[in-house]
Amino acid sequence: MKDWWKESVVYQIYPRSFKDSNGDGVGDIQGIIEKLDYLHKLGIDVIWLSPVYDSPNDDNGYDIRHYQDIMEEFGTMDDFDEMLKEAHKRDIKIMMDLVVNHTSDEHQWFEESRSSKDNPYRDYYIWKPGKDGKLPTNWGAAFGGSAWEYDEKTDEYYLHLFSKKQPDLNWENPKLREEIYKMMRYWLDKGVDGFRMDVINFISKDQRYPDGEVMDTGYGDGSPFYMNGPRIHEFLQEMNREVLSRYNTITVGEMPGATIDQGKLYTGKDCNELHMVFHFEHVDVGSGKYGKWTNRPWKLTELKTIFSRWQEGLEDDGWNSLYWSNHDQPRAISRFGNDNEEYRVISGKMLATCLHMLKGTPYIYQGEEIGMTNVEFQSVEDYRDIETLNAYKDYTEANLLTHEEIMEGIHKRGRDNARTPVQWSGDAHGGFTEGEPWIPVNPNYPEINAEKVLEDKKSIFYYYQNLIELRKEHPVIVYGKYELLMKEDEQIYAYTRSWEGQKLLVICSFTDDKAVFQAPQELQYSHKKLVISNYDVEEKEDISKLTLKPYEARVYLLEK
Repeated sequence: MKDWWKESVVYQIYPRSFKDSNGDGVGDIQGIIEKLDYLHKLGIDVIWLSPVYDSPNDDNGYDIRHYQDIMEEFGTMDDFDEMLKEAHKRDIKIMMDLVVNHTSDEHQWFEESRSSKDNPYRDYYIWKPGKDGKLPTNWGAAFGGSAWEYDEKTDEYYLHLFSKKQPDLNWENPKLREEIYKMMRYWLDKGVDGFRMDVINFISKDQRYPDGEVMDTGYGDGSPFYMNGPRIHEFLQEMNREVLSRYNTITVGEMPGATIDQGKLYTGKDCNELHMVFHFEHVDVGSGKYGKWTNRPWKLTELKTIFSRWQEGLEDDGWNSLYWSNHDQPRAISRFGNDNEEYRVISGKMLATCLHMLKGTPYIYQGEEIGMTNVEFQSVEDYRDIETLNAYKDYTEANLLTHEEIMEGIHKRGRDNARTPVQWSGDAHGGFTEGEPWIPVNPNYPEINAEKVLEDKKSIFYYYQNLIELRKEHPVIVYGKYELLMKEDEQIYAYTRSWEGQKLLVICSFTDDKAVFQAPQELQYSHKKLVISNYDVEEKEDISKLTLKPYEARVYLLEK
């Protein structure tokens, strides 16, 4: 079945780091408006906008103080309306970030909720008394410490799965749910085109609140009792019925811990919940003893197995979202490619090819299209991310990791890798701001910036532009059936996509060495056409056996 969101390419903007228009060092909505022509030139269809709501910024806007106000640093509601209008004028849709697992502790609902046990808003959040002088459960929070915070005024604890300034909402309360649906209608009536939903599969908690298995941190793992919880499908079906089904939307749920079977339930055509999910399996490869903070070598076969399971699992029902990077992940080239000078651009193009030719809706994270890389700040003081700073403190103070070990983990996988400002030019601060940026710019901005790539017709920017155009030209890229080739090969990720008599052959090398592609005997065709490649290639070359250059990518259209 054809749907516009299946045929789209989404571009994520993290507003704080995108473009500053007024010199205060923080990206803003007018900065986004300034760059809409740039995004239109790239060819994207949808902007996913990370939160711009009013927030005290404990977790960079994912702690919302008011759902229907704009954060002062980002501008005003008039600025937002102008951005929406200007984006739509260029045929670009806007997908808002919906953060409804938790709010800020400065939200009016929470201020009322904590004021007394009999306040009408008390049950908008999750409050529990202590148990035998202990916490209500042993659960740990994602950003370190306990998931429970004691509040003296009412002598009870509230649940916060993230920061203590992000209390969890109580979705068991129908009044709270109706308030959220009302807020969603407000944005959709304004003209917003859909929602990316933050940790949406956390909203249903096991009402028994059992203790979790004790982890290295000393806290319990509560995730089995709130990830994909008992009423999650009921809540999402209600949200769809009350809100989403009444609008022509795009929806994607961020769902840590979701399996393929759950993915089918969340996105299946008859389930009436969401269009697609973000799972985390592929970005977790290489996680060691302490998760992402201790890396281990990973194999290409691990990555291929994960992608293939999701491609095949959602083949007939459901839909994949495709991404390498986002505001919570390191830069794709540094993580999965090679960010040294020789291979940065070529491996960046290969990664883009590999992802955009898969079945699903591709997501580009800001700066990916110019080949931005991870940053290695030498001082922990240069980092801003609450998760990174808390991890540094927790692991070093508990003597679980040395300063050098945790810094290596931060350099490889920390969230601020994605949050350094977009490098627009070789000017001071990469042309991001005329002031002092809220977080330092990656020092490589004189070599890596948008101005440079726009001047070079062979740059990674125009390669992304070409991939997006190809998607609109060839329905096989959107709808074709996926089949993995050379399953056990540790250097090459090759697969086919088949649809209505056409076949795409996608060959991607993940090594800085030479690699040999061997076409399987059953790959029969009478005519081949090179669709895209990241090296110059002879069209006539026989493809039954190919020796690929480092990080080489080729896509052929085969016809019988």
